[in-house]
Amino acid sequence: MYRIGQEEIDAVARAILSRDFFKINGSGQEVLHFEEEWKRFIGADHALLMTSGYAALASGLIGMGIGPGDEVIVPAYTYIATALAVLEVGAIPVIADTDETLTLSAADTEKKISPRTKAIIPVHIQGFPSDMDGLQAVAARHGVRILEDACQSAGGCYHVKPLGSIGDAGAFSFNYFKIITSGEGGALTTNDRTIYERALIYHDASAVAFFGSQLDGFTEPLFGGREYRVSDLTGAILREQLRRLPGIRADLKRIQRQIADRVAGSLTVAPSHDFEGDAGTTLALRFDSEEETRRFAARCAERGIGLTVPIDTGKHVYTNWTQVMEKRGAWHPRMDPYQMEENRGAASNYTPDMCSFTLDLLARTVYLAINPDWSEADADHVAKVLLGKE
Repeated sequence: MYRIGQEEIDAVARAILSRDFFKINGSGQEVLHFEEEWKRFIGADHALLMTSGYAALASGLIGMGIGPGDEVIVPAYTYIATALAVLEVGAIPVIADTDETLTLSAADTEKKISPRTKAIIPVHIQGFPSDMDGLQAVAARHGVRILEDACQSAGGCYHVKPLGSIGDAGAFSFNYFKIITSGEGGALTTNDRTIYERALIYHDASAVAFFGSQLDGFTEPLFGGREYRVSDLTGAILREQLRRLPGIRADLKRIQRQIADRVAGSLTVAPSHDFEGDAGTTLALRFDSEEETRRFAARCAERGIGLTVPIDTGKHVYTNWTQVMEKRGAWHPRMDPYQMEENRGAASNYTPDMCSFTLDLLARTVYLAINPDWSEADADHVAKVLLGKE
């Protein structure tokens, strides 16, 4: 959580005092207003606010018509929710290596394409843009969809295009750890009317037909789904958070650039598909060995600057995706995609070393989390610690 204050308190109070803060209402309509504001910000025709980034990913996959018998390619470095969303819809996650930026490798993605592949989920991890040109070319050659996981990258861009607006759909997270937050929350954006209609039905299956005019103009039939609807309390908070987002991103980028410029001659800044476009939350440094990486991180910690070695980030690394690696995709075996007849023969021969390139990069990288409220003096101090001058 970066910035939150009285404006959000006032917005929640406004929603509560209306005594009418169910999503479909005749008063504040905070959720509906946020969806309109978010789709304008991202540049999409449709937006749906829901409970989490995971919900948005699953709803997006449903919107794309993905299910049992299908494979979806995900990167070896992403939060486990990316892979679990694939399992939720009955499909099999296929794990591919990252490239030097620690985002999904277009080359390895193409190697992992099979006749079963129906979608690719590039993840803009830590706000770093994926190789969308390369991945779009792969998707076009093989006729598969792209669902962007932009959960960690709200406000970031890839060659001027907002992250989450480039593929067939984009998923966002607004939980406590994200750039803007409502504690929990997520959103799906798309320009595809069919994806939107299916996702709306799926994310609000037990209520969508009974409240308001949400189904006006729909051509997709109703079907059973989940309950990922949020109230106007979430919408009210996020409307204020969205107003803060341009300022947060500008400050993140200014400070990230300042530190990167100071250290660039002495330390190796990890490559990026668009450094100027990334969300600015993180500065990534790359070393020649894990031993050198850990010595560097330990020295900085002794001087009060905490760094993260991403190989240590638990469920963000595929080797720690217990449910996936052990092939337990659901509690009941008949609901488990790994045991479905349709998925027999799918690419799920997971091994701990299958993405060794990614594991090596994760062990040789350190992340500095950028604080948008650092002063120039704070940023200068951090740079000096990184350089061993303080």
